[in-house]
Amino acid sequence: MLKKITLNAEEELIQNAILIAQHQQTTLEAKFQQWLNRYIYQNRGVENSSVENYTNLMQMLSHVQVGRTFTRDELNER
Repeated sequence: MLKKITLNAEEELIQNAILIAQHQQTTLEAKFQQWLNRYIYQNRGVENSSVENYTNLMQMLSHVQVGRTFTRDELNER
């Protein structure tokens, strides 16, 4: 269930954030949800289980797109 909230910020700050999100092919709402997940994760401490840690990490990295497949040699480079 999603809950609407209202945040206040300088108009220029919001516009710049929207432009950055668009450049990253996402929305400001999605970026805020990622930030909120990261904020919760960082403040939970050791009480997280491994599954929760993994789930939170995958949510935090959901914006990452490789863009191409790496060769075996590239994957094994040190």
